[in-house]
Amino acid sequence: MALLDRVLQRGPRARVPAEEQRMSVIEHLEALRRALWISLVAWGIATVAAIFISGHIITYLVNRAGITQAIYLQPGGGVLLQLKVAMYIGIVLASPVIIQQAWWFVSPGLHPHERRFVLPLVVATTVFFAIGVAFAMFALPIYIHVLGSLAPTDVKYLPDVTELVSFVVIMVIGFGLVFELPVILFVLGMLGIVSSKWLHKRRPYWFLGLGILANFLTPGIDPVTPMIMFIPLYLFYEGSALLLKLLGR
Repeated sequence: MALLDRVLQRGPRARVPAEEQRMSVIEHLEALRRALWISLVAWGIATVAAIFISGHIITYLVNRAGITQAIYLQPGGGVLLQLKVAMYIGIVLASPVIIQQAWWFVSPGLHPHERRFVLPLVVATTVFFAIGVAFAMFALPIYIHVLGSLAPTDVKYLPDVTELVSFVVIMVIGFGLVFELPVILFVLGMLGIVSSKWLHKRRPYWFLGLGILANFLTPGIDPVTPMIMFIPLYLFYEGSALLLKLLGR
């Protein structure tokens, strides 16, 4: 809400005539429409390009999940699945443009000295999301194995490739959002919502919470697998707190 208020204000809080306020709102809507159109065009172009590799991506996901053979249940299911996967890949390929447009839209609500962080934040958001996707691919066979081991012994899993892709998409989105933790903490710190002192004071709660989250996202039966996610998440947390401290936040 604090960021939204500053975006809508976009300037000093001095009184302005109602006509100027109305024009300001129109300008904001025009900026939003421009950002949405650019994002949609980037997504459309990326989706068309992704059609040529969607089949290879499906094969990779099936093999990565440790599945020897998958099925589809409708006559046109294979073609529709490739189109769906191309749309998902298009979002991933167009994500730098989408993220850049999102930061461009909110940047007028930032102070001039804060706007210099917009480009680094665009890069950081993209990089950390990519790291989350990589961890999702790492955890995929673990998920399949653990969930399969919990099923009744007299029930056999018959993989539906459409359901498998939907499952992977949920994993990718979840992991990608979780790994945006340092970006979120940095933005909240720059807005004055949190501070490095507040983060350090509540370190035990973050330690416990991130540990629970890592165990939930990587449900391995061994104690090592959750640590593979917990360690980078906790380092992200400590690094964000240190960065905010160095910036005097």
